[in-house]
Amino acid sequence: MIQFRRHVSARLILAGTALALLSACDQPFDFDLRGNFGDALSTSEAARQATGNRPKPDNRGIISYPGYQIAVARGGDTVGDVANRIGMNAEELARYNGVQTGDVLRKDEVLALPRRVAEPSPETGAPATGPIQPPSNVDIESIAGGAIDRASASNVETSELPKAETAQPAKTTKKVQVGIEPIRHKVVRGETAYTISRMYNVSVRALAEWNGLGPDFKIREDQYLLIPVPDAKAPKLAARTTQPGQGSPTPTPPSAKQALPTEKTTPAAQAKAPTGAPNLGKTQKSKSSAKMDMPVNGSIVRAYKKGKNDGLDISAAPGTPVRAAASGTVAAITTDADQVPILLIKHDAKLLTVYANVDKISVKKGDSVKRGQSIGKIRSGKSNYVHFEVRKGFDAVDPAPYLN
Repeated sequence: MIQFRRHVSARLILAGTALALLSACDQPFDFDLRGNFGDALSTSEAARQATGNRPKPDNRGIISYPGYQIAVARGGDTVGDVANRIGMNAEELARYNGVQTGDVLRKDEVLALPRRVAEPSPETGAPATGPIQPPSNVDIESIAGGAIDRASASNVETSELPKAETAQPAKTTKKVQVGIEPIRHKVVRGETAYTISRMYNVSVRALAEWNGLGPDFKIREDQYLLIPVPDAKAPKLAARTTQPGQGSPTPTPPSAKQALPTEKTTPAAQAKAPTGAPNLGKTQKSKSSAKMDMPVNGSIVRAYKKGKNDGLDISAAPGTPVRAAASGTVAAITTDADQVPILLIKHDAKLLTVYANVDKISVKKGDSVKRGQSIGKIRSGKSNYVHFEVRKGFDAVDPAPYLN
């Protein structure tokens, strides 16, 4: 899975943890100073993206996903050392990663494997057997596409996505490790760690930690980089502070011992009779000019990116209501293999909205829903995300113009 791998899997719907701050300032440090020139794009927003930790390799240094495997170097390793440890030809491994067999690698530096080696297992020091499996093996886009087909009279030409040749279904008798398979980006000439971090909207520091980059964040042509993935947890509430004097006895005020005398007051002027002018505070309401509302009050942990992510991944605390972005009719409700519902609402102008990874659906197919009406809730656990898409016809489009 390389740079242009389509972000279509249900495995990409998870939620974000706190990332270490890049500096002690109120705003994250903008490494290439793009934010200092007028309204130019600032990289500080990318630094705010919350990412999880890279999975731990087995004793050989292997991390295995259904689509590919990588090897993590130890301090002082050469490419040849890594190749010997995992049982692979050193020349083949070096050529695939654009390095020489004698090159010394940094601790935690990542090498992509040109072919698969023996899968991790408890015998090799791994916590489970086989590749790290996605939370759900069902493709959201294929499910949503099927639901749209059933909800519309139009015929749509579809093609089945190729399956990873080496990915085997997890056996119930074996313990498997669960996690998101990261995008694997192959560096081309002219790219830097900063441009790649902006491309995927992740922190350059997280990119360095996942790939064992040096303090200068230097990368090389033909190097494979893992793009950090979000690891969402329910946001923790700030600890309540005790106010001064709280818990101590409160003295009885003097007025409580003896009631104050009744006091009559005379208004300085009589109120004027109503003039008949309309009360604008009652007759007018502040309405958003946007065509759609955000489906949930939360943080966007992965933005829309054509060819990579067909919508928005929005995290929020478990139980947070998910609302209809606009008025319409429930076109379809379906579930993936884990019985996690995916809901589609049909709107005017051939628009469809998709809500995936929603729990406790409160509507049914054929129901008319109003804008802002609650249709479900954010799931509990680590997958406290809702994946939201806007589709025009059958093509996913950027939701931003509809939400702004």
